[in-house]
Amino acid sequence: MNGTKGGRGRRVVLWRHGQTSWNLERRFQGSTDIELTETGVAQARRAARLLAALQPDAIVASDLRRAAATAGELAALTRLEVSHDSALRETYAGAWQGLTHEEILAQYGEQYSAWKRGEPVRRGGGELETEVADRAAPVVLHHADKLPDDGTLVVVSHGGTIRTTIGRLLGLEAHHWEGLGGLSNCCWSVLGEGARGWRLLEHNAGTLPEPVLGDDD
Repeated sequence: MNGTKGGRGRRVVLWRHGQTSWNLERRFQGSTDIELTETGVAQARRAARLLAALQPDAIVASDLRRAAATAGELAALTRLEVSHDSALRETYAGAWQGLTHEEILAQYGEQYSAWKRGEPVRRGGGELETEVADRAAPVVLHHADKLPDDGTLVVVSHGGTIRTTIGRLLGLEAHHWEGLGGLSNCCWSVLGEGARGWRLLEHNAGTLPEPVLGDDD
């Protein structure tokens, strides 16, 4: 599923929210609504200054406070309104939510290992990664389809949701999605529209994308 309409040159920036206290504690947040720390707000302000230079045409964000506040920093600089959508929330992970990494390994070690192997796992009895992509990727495509030619959409979401959405938009099989790796707080990935669909231009970046010179096109 790539959703492109052929050579319109659109770009999608998928931006992870800033730091929260649960990030610092390595506590699984999932769909729990945790606020940014002061450091997280500062991260969002710094990143927003960089992303504003891309002159985005639209911003869409998860409605959880950590993502909404991050998006708000970019909206303040660009004067764009943020469209909030619950379909961009982080993976619901049931019993895992609120547990630290060590607690998850101790209580759900086999489930965790199966997930890391790329098996379809309902972590803590929650959502499958494919179900997260099923709800999030269409939202991204819907807003991307409204962009002008060569337009830029900024999507403010969560690490797991961004990874699964990228995997879906690139047409990768689900068991390969983990290979994309995670995103640091307030870093972003960039998808660009090529002749054969979406391609990954930047991943877990904290600086603006540079043109690729002398590649295969």
